[in-house]
Amino acid sequence: MTNAAIAADFDVKYDVDADLEAAIAACGGDVRAALRATLVANAFLEQNLEKTLALVSQGFSRGKGRPSRPPAESKEKTA
Repeated sequence: MTNAAIAADFDVKYDVDADLEAAIAACGGDVRAALRATLVANAFLEQNLEKTLALVSQGFSRGKGRPSRPPAESKEKTA
């Protein structure tokens, strides 16, 4: 996928190349280190998202962001 195709998926203009160059520069020019840092940061953000979704009530979020709970079993006993 080209940078133009990736950028077209965003709602706002986003200069991927500038951020890419900044990430590589922050890692001393090491592309593997920049990728590693990006993957670690992404895993951290995913963990925080999961924790946040677990804390938000399903009623507040209207069921968005996580699968719905299975229906509660009826407490009525059949005779």
